[in-house]
Amino acid sequence: QVQLVESGGGLVQPGGSLRLSCAASGGAVSSVTMGWFRQAPGKEREFIAQIPASPWVPGSTAYADSVKGRFTISRDNAKNAVYLQMNNLQPEDTAVYYCAAQLRGRATADYWGQGTQVTVSS
Repeated sequence: QVQLVESGGGLVQPGGSLRLSCAASGGAVSSVTMGWFRQAPGKEREFIAQIPASPWVPGSTAYADSVKGRFTISRDNAKNAVYLQMNNLQPEDTAVYYCAAQLRGRATADYWGQGTQVTVSS
């Protein structure tokens, strides 16, 4: 059973940055597609980014149009962790962010973390 624990959320001003971390146990992040989703109040869960199983190939990561160029997903196989670097954050990025493992397309995944809140506000 894969367990995922997110951290790194918080309150940030518009234009600021945050780095989310996802620590995995019970399975290797290198062996499955990992990803990040988010859900804002009153909205459906939204795909953000994914990184395929190793080996990483340049250009193999994928992003939602809403975050492309601002967010970067990465993976550290030695630490069995996945990260989401978020730059130039805007109020519309406010949401609970979820780490996911073994994605099934961009709609869902087999394993989920508990989520971490990101609030962008001045």
